[in-house]
Amino acid sequence: MKTNLRTYTVADICNGFTYNELEGKGLYGLSGRLTIQPEYQRNYIYADGKKDVAVVESALHGYPLGIFYFNRTAGGQLEVLDGQQRITSLGRYVTNRFAIIDDMDIPRKFAALTAGQQQQILSTELLVYECEGTEEEILQWFETVNIAGVPLNNQELLNTVCSGEFVTLAKQEFSNSQNANIQKWSHFVSGSVNRQDYLARALDWVSRGNVKKYMSDHRHDTDINELKRYFDSVISWIESVFTDVEKEMCGQEWGRLYETYHLQPYNPTEVAARVQELYADPYVKNRRGIFEYVLGGCKEQRLLDIRVFDEATKRKVYQKQTAEATKHNISNCPLCAIGHTANSHRMWKQAEMDADHVTAWSKGGATTIDNCQMLCKTHNRAKGNR
Repeated sequence: MKTNLRTYTVADICNGFTYNELEGKGLYGLSGRLTIQPEYQRNYIYADGKKDVAVVESALHGYPLGIFYFNRTAGGQLEVLDGQQRITSLGRYVTNRFAIIDDMDIPRKFAALTAGQQQQILSTELLVYECEGTEEEILQWFETVNIAGVPLNNQELLNTVCSGEFVTLAKQEFSNSQNANIQKWSHFVSGSVNRQDYLARALDWVSRGNVKKYMSDHRHDTDINELKRYFDSVISWIESVFTDVEKEMCGQEWGRLYETYHLQPYNPTEVAARVQELYADPYVKNRRGIFEYVLGGCKEQRLLDIRVFDEATKRKVYQKQTAEATKHNISNCPLCAIGHTANSHRMWKQAEMDADHVTAWSKGGATTIDNCQMLCKTHNRAKGNR
């Protein structure tokens, strides 16, 4: 790959700067010759009142802004390989889209600065390496230079490797913070739109976990119909089964749950009643497990993290153990009965005993009546996790 070191001023870069407020990204600079956010780039994430302000203040005080990398395309146009967050911040400021706080705690947009301050920013020089190479070389270099700063997450890296028509359309749908569906999706999908988390989830669901292969196979598709259809199907299924939205529903493995259970019939009214019953149960320690527990027919108690036996179970087990012990003239504590102490024939009262998992809960033992035994308090404490 060839590289050429160039110097541009902020005024050069921001000449003809355009910013798409809807999609949250800088589009063009250098009088239209520079594409600030090529399709393989992440969304603009500096608009937080801190990082964007820090970039502008660095220029205002004459601090270095670091190295920038541009890619020169076959047609002679330039694309930002590294530095689009900084460039977009500068472009947004000089076009009066946000303010910085001056030394007197007064917010000032670019137009409110003195002529000298404006010139200080516009004349700031940016050191740029312009690179030329094959698509593979450019994408590999893009990944390398983005190791520093705010690291690319896995989906952002995949977007660079599999850039093309499909990624462009997918980002427009799932990485657009102005999409009216985001509020509904946020009940079930966690993360940030700008950091590609919604896109990552949609791809994970439709690909059954094989995201990279799916993106590679569909890289040059001119539509994302399958992706949207599958994602919408999962969301619609969740809403049809669970009529109440709970905060613990966000971030569940809904793709896996959909594949496992969507062909089974459910009565939404009964499901809602069961969910609320489990929410009110003080023994349920893991509310996030409630939804899969209900979908699976309320069989896998481990999903609920229930470690305490209820009183009815303890009473039944105590009565059964005591009846058996009486027949054989041994202690109703199984561990006392096999010992050689005076307690080997002792009949303990229920209040003197604790319920114990025969197979420890931490080793897969369920909190069910067939895995419950009553032990005297001394043996129960000594048994621990064995």
